[in-house]
Order: sequence, then structure tokens, then C-alpha cells
Amino acid sequence: MIRMAPRLLGGLALLAAAGPAFAHTAAYTVYAAGDIARCKHPDPRWSGAAATAALVEGLLRADPASAVLTLGDHTYQYGTAAEFEHCYGPTWGRFRERTWPTPGNHEYATPGAAPYFAYFGARAKPAGNSWYSLRLGSWLVISLDSNLEGAAHAAQITWLREELARQKASCTIAFWHHPLYTSGGHLGPGRMRDAFALLHAAGAELVLSGHDHDYERFAPQDADGRLDPIRGVRQFVVGTGGAYPTPFLQFTPHSEVREASYDGVLALRLLDGAYEWRFLPADPGRVPAGATLDHGRGSCH
Repeated sequence: MIRMAPRLLGGLALLAAAGPAFAHTAAYTVYAAGDIARCKHPDPRWSGAAATAALVEGLLRADPASAVLTLGDHTYQYGTAAEFEHCYGPTWGRFRERTWPTPGNHEYATPGAAPYFAYFGARAKPAGNSWYSLRLGSWLVISLDSNLEGAAHAAQITWLREELARQKASCTIAFWHHPLYTSGGHLGPGRMRDAFALLHAAGAELVLSGHDHDYERFAPQDADGRLDPIRGVRQFVVGTGGAYPTPFLQFTPHSEVREASYDGVLALRLLDGAYEWRFLPADPGRVPAGATLDHGRGSCH
């Protein structure tokens, strides 16, 4: 049985443990994960998605200046309206008004991902397209749709090129569903190399993806898999929203941290000219005593 209060308290304690700068700097915090609600679970109140939702909901309540980035595959298996209503809604849907989403491949199992776009409304298509940008604190935040092909993807890439030129920002983060690099079950290189290349050329800092149901962090690199510690883009895979875990199948070069044992979320502190990250497990009681989950700090280019 899930004991919600201990999970919440554990998540807050882990977040505070990152140190005074992480806990107290005036900045914007986002909580990110994908691959969330598995509708085969007999009761969404006791699912993996419920556990991660309880963690996030408490953190949002404690910090009004924070938001959620969802990395696709909000429901399983088909992204239907019923799945959003009965599986996602009772869990992560509780903070829908503070969520900025991107679609996954399971949303598109229903033609046009129509229930996904209906559920999130203007937050999924604020300018009429499935890609968009916003500002969180001093950061430019870009949501892209990694399911598009042909003319639709070309239009998205044209928009991204123009947006990066127009929206001058010292720090940039982008998120979409399919990771370019992964050691998980969907072996790469994956989709969105052209988007990754544009972001690298523009000096972006971070890319977040899901798709593989694990947590993985890569060293800063370019779109061709070359290390670039000065101007490289750091990619995180955070497919730990609660659906079900999947194993790692290989070691992909420049993978720095891999974890497939816990549901949880990535907490990102978007500072002025820097960022800090920490992986927060939904059930801290499962983490062995003395173990340290991934955390760190980086500077903007």
C-alpha cells in the first residue's frame, strides 16, 4: 500500500538536501517525467502514477513558482479520452493547470492524438501547433513534437530555427518524447537529430525526453554524439512517471548515470545563468541507506 505522506515528506527532504542554493535561490523549479499512467492498473489511486503525482503535488504546493513538464506517453496504451479521464486525471491531472506537455507515441495511437490535445487544450497548442515556447524565470523553454514526419516536421524545424534566432536567451531548455541518445530499450540514435543540432548551435543547455522507462543522464555533447564540455547539450531521459520500468540494454557512449529501479521525477532548478538537477524517487524508503541519487549543477553557455 502506498503511504502518501512519507513519500511527500521524503521528496521534500531530498529536494532540500541539495543545499542552500537549490532550496532558497529565487528561481524557477520544474518537475519533469514522462511515461506516466498505466491504465491496466485496477485502481489508479494506488498506481505508480499516483505515487509520483503525490510527490509532485506536494512539491508544487510548497512552491507556487514552479511547474511541471510532461515528456509524453501520458497514458497507456492508446491515449484515449477514457484513459485521460480515468487514469491520468485522478493522478497527474490534479495539477493540469500547472503542466506544460509534449505528446508521445502512445497519444498518437488514437488518430491525431485528439484526446491529448482536447485534454490539455491551449497548453498543448498555445499557438495552434503541437510545438511551442514559453518563458520560465529567465529561461526559454521549448516543447517539440517528436512524432511528426514530412512536411509537419519540416515546419516545426523551420519554426525552431526562427524561434531560437528571435528569442534571445542566456539559458534554454527543450523537451520532447523520443530521446536522441539512450541506453534503454529503444536503441538509438533516435529521432530529432536536426532539432538537437539547432539547439546545440544556438547554445542551448538541456534536452529532456522520455520513451524509455528509466532515468539516464548524458554528458554535454553535440547532435553527432561528440563530447562538447564547453557548448554541448546535456540530455536527460526521464521515463519514470509511473507506467512500468524497462531495463537498460547497452551502454551508450557519454552516458553518465543510469537508474531503472525507481519511479520518480527530475527536479530542475532554473537559475539565472545556471541550473541544478536532482532525481527525486516517489518512494524514498526504497532507496538503500547511504545511497545517493543523481544530482548536480551546470552553467549556461
